[in-house]
Amino acid sequence: MIILPAIDILDGKAVRLYRGAYETAEKVAADPFEAAKKFENEGAEYLHLVDLSGARSGSTEGREIISAIARSVSMKTEVGGGIRSMETVKSYLENGVDKVILGTAAIKNRSLLCEAVDRYGERIIVGIDARNGKVSVSGWTNDSDINYIDMAKECEKIGVKNIVFTDISRDGSLQGPNIRMLKELSNSVNCDITASGGIKSIDDIEKLRKMDLYGAICGKSLYSGTLDLRQAIEMAK
Repeated sequence: MIILPAIDILDGKAVRLYRGAYETAEKVAADPFEAAKKFENEGAEYLHLVDLSGARSGSTEGREIISAIARSVSMKTEVGGGIRSMETVKSYLENGVDKVILGTAAIKNRSLLCEAVDRYGERIIVGIDARNGKVSVSGWTNDSDINYIDMAKECEKIGVKNIVFTDISRDGSLQGPNIRMLKELSNSVNCDITASGGIKSIDDIEKLRKMDLYGAICGKSLYSGTLDLRQAIEMAK
C-alpha cells in the first residue's frame, strides 16, 4: 500500500477543512512548497494535491501553483479539484503532474471521463466523495442522488483503474476511516482503492493495509502530529 501525504490549496495557502466545510479552513503549513519538500525528505514517494478553490468554483484557480509544486519535487503527484475539461487534464499532465483526479466531471460529464480514460488510461483517477452514501459534487457543496457503489461500478465499466474514496463525514475529523464503506467498495469493484478521510494513527494505516487497499491519503494527521509519516510508510510496506 502506498502513502500519499496531502496538500490542499485554497487561495494559495495550504489548508485543511473539517468535514468538507470551507468555512472551517485552517492554515496548516507556512508554505505549500515547504510542506511538499518536508514530505519528500521524510521518505514520501507520492503526493496528493487538491485545488480547493477550483473544486468549489469549477475553475482552475490553483493550477499554476499546483503544477509548480509538482515540478519542484521528485515524488509522483496526483491532482484533483476543478478539473472539468480536457484542456485542464492535458495541461496538468504535460506540466509535471503524473495523474489527475476527476470528481464532479466524472458525475456531470461522462463523455469527458470516457475521453480522458481513452486518451490517458491509468493516469486518470476518479474521486468519489460521499455523504451518507451519496456522491457529492462541486467541492462537496452539492449532494447527488447517486450511490457511491453504483458510481464506482460505472467507472469500472468505463475503464477507470483507481478510485479515491472519501467519506466526507470523516474528512479532517481524525475519527478514523470508514472501514465499512471501504470494505463494501473494495468488494464491489476490481479497481484499486485509495482511502481518504479520517485517518488518525498508525493503527488506521495497519487496518487499511490489512484490507489490501492500494493507497491511503493522510492530511490532518500529519499536520497535527497524530501520525508519523516515516512510520506510516514503513507500516504500509
